[in-house]
Amino acid sequence: MRPISYGRQYIDEEDVREVIDVLRSDYLTQGPKVEEFERKLGEYTGARYVVSFSNGTAALHAAYFAGGLGPEDEIITTPNTFAATSNAALYIGAKPVFVDIEPETGNIDVSKVEEKIT
Repeated sequence: MRPISYGRQYIDEEDVREVIDVLRSDYLTQGPKVEEFERKLGEYTGARYVVSFSNGTAALHAAYFAGGLGPEDEIITTPNTFAATSNAALYIGAKPVFVDIEPETGNIDVSKVEEKIT
């Protein structure tokens, strides 16, 4: 079986210097760099509100919660994804429901989603 690459990052020397500056500062979390990032991302995307998270799992957890999902709700996803998709559902008491992928694309098979809705 040929492994599927998780992703490739592009990190240049400026990125490394910026991280070192934060690590050596008094603001490892919630400092001015977080505010700067959120402001610049809002300007770039035109978004009125921007909230950054420490990782994708935390962002999904917040999105599910903000969407009003909770116990008795189901989240349809594919098992061929990062564990955070299902874990964030479990954190709020929701149930992950799995739909297989299309072998050609690796994406969820949308033709099978409706039959999984309860």
